[in-house]
Amino acid sequence: MVFSELYFVFGFFPLFFLCYYLFGKLFGLRGKNVTLFLFSLFFYAWGEPVYVLLMFYSTILDYTCGRIIEKGHNTENQRLKKTGLIISLVGNLGLLCTFKYLDLFIETLNYIPKVNLPLAEIALPIGISFYTFQTMSYSIDVYYGKVKAQHDIVTFGTYVTMFPQLIAGPVVRYSTVEAELMGRVENIDGFSNGLRRFIVGLGKKVIIANSMASIADGLYNPLNPAASTAHNISELGVIGSWVVIIAYTLHIYFDFSGYSDMAIGMGKMMGFKFLENFNYPYISKSITEFWRRWHISMSTFFRDYVYIPLGGSRCNTLKWIRNILIVWFATGLWHGANWTFVLWGLYFAAILLLEKFVLGKYLKKLPVINNIYALFLIVYGWVIFHMDNMTQIGEFTRTMFGGSGLLGDGKMNVLTLMSQAEIGTVSVAMFVIGAIASTPILGKLKKASEKSAVLPVLGDVALLAMFIICVAELATGSYNPFIYFAF
Repeated sequence: MVFSELYFVFGFFPLFFLCYYLFGKLFGLRGKNVTLFLFSLFFYAWGEPVYVLLMFYSTILDYTCGRIIEKGHNTENQRLKKTGLIISLVGNLGLLCTFKYLDLFIETLNYIPKVNLPLAEIALPIGISFYTFQTMSYSIDVYYGKVKAQHDIVTFGTYVTMFPQLIAGPVVRYSTVEAELMGRVENIDGFSNGLRRFIVGLGKKVIIANSMASIADGLYNPLNPAASTAHNISELGVIGSWVVIIAYTLHIYFDFSGYSDMAIGMGKMMGFKFLENFNYPYISKSITEFWRRWHISMSTFFRDYVYIPLGGSRCNTLKWIRNILIVWFATGLWHGANWTFVLWGLYFAAILLLEKFVLGKYLKKLPVINNIYALFLIVYGWVIFHMDNMTQIGEFTRTMFGGSGLLGDGKMNVLTLMSQAEIGTVSVAMFVIGAIASTPILGKLKKASEKSAVLPVLGDVALLAMFIICVAELATGSYNPFIYFAF
């Protein structure tokens, strides 16, 4: 089940909140947590009935490890504490390696001469990268005394399975919601603001992200070229390749930030305050700044649980470079079981090192140029991220910079391909709307309007109109993928 589907919007969503508030009224906090826990299990089981067992495994594993670590704290038994932590790390990383990376490992071994192992072909459980990181971070935080071990397994299970951010983030740490799991207060302002945030996220996803996805994938989809008008990258030419990657750049931002907005909004409606996950990343003046604004929950996770334990920047230069390379290798690999994702991570590692040692002092002195510099590198990074293999990356890069001519070298020119992909006036308008919405302009206008007595009402009318448009789009069965479900 996904948020941008009619049976979620008009079925699951209202039924959940009706039960949540009803049982909260009857049974207090316990009623709210049990309702959230059970509905979250149903939400996940809708698409992954068998893999619910993995969630039970993660819940029981880290609940138990937390108690073991706590006992080690209380008895000052360092061995017991370390045992609990090691079991958590091995259990969670083992789960990820088995279900996400086993085939990548086998494929890599098969490059060795005379090695031809069969692939396991295990289906990837949706959201496994998110909930394993969350449960693992809990055990680590208990180990370092940042949070207390949770003694109620239902409350802990509520944290693990919480459906708003379960399958595509943001990565919510136990420390950020610990107090709210144990006692939270909902009010009409929180509910209404959360509902507004949910509608904004839905609009980002359905109106902008889906439009950009239909353009990018309509012209060229590396995972399914047969479904696109261009069956070879070279057919796109300079114009087509840039249209594809700019559309993808907008698609991935509005798709993922839209999901995060919906998750944060629903959290507010329940009394939770999830941390922000995006802060206008495409206005960054450097790649260093970009990674402070993009997928913030993941970036801070790797900073706090990998980079800092390795020594961070408080070490000699060679060790610091090592730390950067390890973190970005892991960041790339987290995104998918393909060496292209590792290349994508190391691509950013190289740029970050270059900014640290060479470019950083110059970028601060070059306004506008630093924005263009960062945006160009970000967009090209999505080429590496989007393509399915190294050959496609090389061919797409060659095509972007004129290797197949301005209009492509296929039998059909790019203008014909675009017409077949139904790129028209509406699509061009979506490009413009997406470009504007990816900057703080609309946010500043909204903040300025709050001083008026009339404009906030007009804003709510606009949100209602946006919601109606979204429903109309979903009713037509429009193209509706979520990128980060694959990670």
